[in-house]
Parts: sequence; structure tokens; C-alpha cells
Amino acid sequence: MLYEDKRNFFRMLVNAEAQLVILDSEAGRKIDGVCRDLSASGMSIEIDEPLEVTTEVKVRIDASNNSVPSLDALARVVRCSEVEEKEYLLGLEVLEIN
Repeated sequence: MLYEDKRNFFRMLVNAEAQLVILDSEAGRKIDGVCRDLSASGMSIEIDEPLEVTTEVKVRIDASNNSVPSLDALARVVRCSEVEEKEYLLGLEVLEIN
């Protein structure tokens, strides 16, 4: 079997609640979303409004159980596409994990 995906890191499906905090022009504004997938270098998060490419955000994803720590990361929007009316899928590049 040939692995077709050219990513350097395995991408894992997550479907967990996520909270974004805008760090750029609208600093401090919070947006709730759903993290659809996650890898060591990035993630995709579904939200109900578009964000500009290059916007930096803090992302928090709470763990579903106590044996796994929550994820806190600094990330940059690299892609924003509308999947349905008022539903957007962000591609985020992880800059730092705290």
C-alpha cells in the first residue's frame, strides 16, 4: 500500500470542541468551533464566520478525558473556505504548543 498524502505528520480525526482567541486586529475576541483534525504541524477547525488568512489565534481544545492533557497552541490561519452557508473550515498552521 502506497501512502499518498505528502504531509510530514500523520493527521488524526478529532471532532472536539475548540475555542479560538483572536490575537491580531480584534485581539481578545473568542470564537467557538469544532476541531475536525489535528497533526503535529496543523489542524482544521470549523467555525461560523470567516477569518482572514495570516490571522494569529490561540487555540484551546479540552481533552475528552482526564488521562489526556488539554491542547493550548498558537496558530496562524493559512486557509479559510466556506463549506456551507455560515460554515467555514479553517486550515491552521501550529506555530507553538504551550
